[in-house]
Amino acid sequence: MRDTRRTSFLTSTLVPMLGVMVLSVPAIAATLCVNPGGSSGCSATIGAAVSAANAGDTINIGPGSYTEGVVVTKPLSLVGAGADATIINAKGQPNGIYVDGLDNPGLLGGLITGLTIMNANFEGILVTNASYLTISANHVTGNNQSLNVTGAACPGLPLFETSESEDCGEGIHLMGVDHATVAGNTVDLNSGGILLSDETGQTYNNMITGNSVHDNPYDCGITLASHPPSPQAASKLPYGVFNNTVANNNSSNNGGSLPGGGAGVGIFAPGPGNQNFANRVIGNILRNNGHPGVSIHNHAAPAGAPGVNLNDTMIIGNTISGNGADTADAATPGTTGINIYSVADVWGTMIAGNTITDEADGVDMHAVGAIEMHMNDLDVQTAGVVNLGTGVINATVNFWGCPGGPGAMGCSSVVGPFVTTTASLPGPAGSGLTPGKGHN
Repeated sequence: MRDTRRTSFLTSTLVPMLGVMVLSVPAIAATLCVNPGGSSGCSATIGAAVSAANAGDTINIGPGSYTEGVVVTKPLSLVGAGADATIINAKGQPNGIYVDGLDNPGLLGGLITGLTIMNANFEGILVTNASYLTISANHVTGNNQSLNVTGAACPGLPLFETSESEDCGEGIHLMGVDHATVAGNTVDLNSGGILLSDETGQTYNNMITGNSVHDNPYDCGITLASHPPSPQAASKLPYGVFNNTVANNNSSNNGGSLPGGGAGVGIFAPGPGNQNFANRVIGNILRNNGHPGVSIHNHAAPAGAPGVNLNDTMIIGNTISGNGADTADAATPGTTGINIYSVADVWGTMIAGNTITDEADGVDMHAVGAIEMHMNDLDVQTAGVVNLGTGVINATVNFWGCPGGPGAMGCSSVVGPFVTTTASLPGPAGSGLTPGKGHN
């Protein structure tokens, strides 16, 4: 006799479950294509392909020039045929590519690669409030076209960008972004190079690596800046820029024009409440920039105002040479490799394993706080260390340009109080020499 109870169970329970299983299988990502003629089933514009795509799709963009600005509102892979072949000419547009997670919360993933992005009014590539995005092997050039150099302003810049008076957001700008990778790009001839800021959310755990950032005339090559929050932001205090890594980039010949000017790498928490901490600057080449190779600034910390966090920066293994002096309230006595200027206390700065040459000064500090500074090669013209404030600098185990140690004939010197220099190296740190007896 047939067991109708079992048949009923299979029909009423397992069949609906199988239906749920089928419905829950994720859609397979599609690959779309773009070419200038819109032939062979491809779109004629990148924007049209983006509109037609679903989250997770790949858009292959063929060789040619595309006169448009592209707004991305979902995770997509935009893959050009190579920066020499696929060009987005964004003349008259706000951005070449805008990945808009600000108006599309939860935007996660995506890729932008193999493109030249040029001539935008503001950023070549702008990303807001997104996570796990990769920007690689692009050429971002000639953007920030709306910059009024005389007035140091960018007419028409979106209100959520609160502090871009001299750079229009630079070539590549990450704002409220985490776990992104910006790698192997060439960024040149914008007002500034690559910017990480926090107007719309926390910016953290990003990797900026292997980029060539050069000849951006009005601002830093690579900037980490805590800014006032956007007028639309829920927070009334800066969100923070932290735990980011700037590694193995070449940042050269930036910030050489006025107004403005900039460092190879700039780390800024300019006023009350700004948070810019625990960032790492490792293994970069920082040469011939208008301001020092690395500049760390805070300019205001009034009593009773929200506190500033500019602590725990690591500057390690960089090659720094031929940069300019800092200016305004952060002015250095001469050309400088690394400058730390702050009205607020700065603690936990580690400067190690850097080679600083062709500068008047190696490291200048004008702040309350402490620096640990070891295994650096300070073959500079005047002072290996200049302490212009009341901070404490532990500068033991460095090479001062000659075997005699700081102040010896032919060696760089120490200027200012509260600097400890015992156990100096008799030769460059890279030579493997150990501290020499009697060097102090």
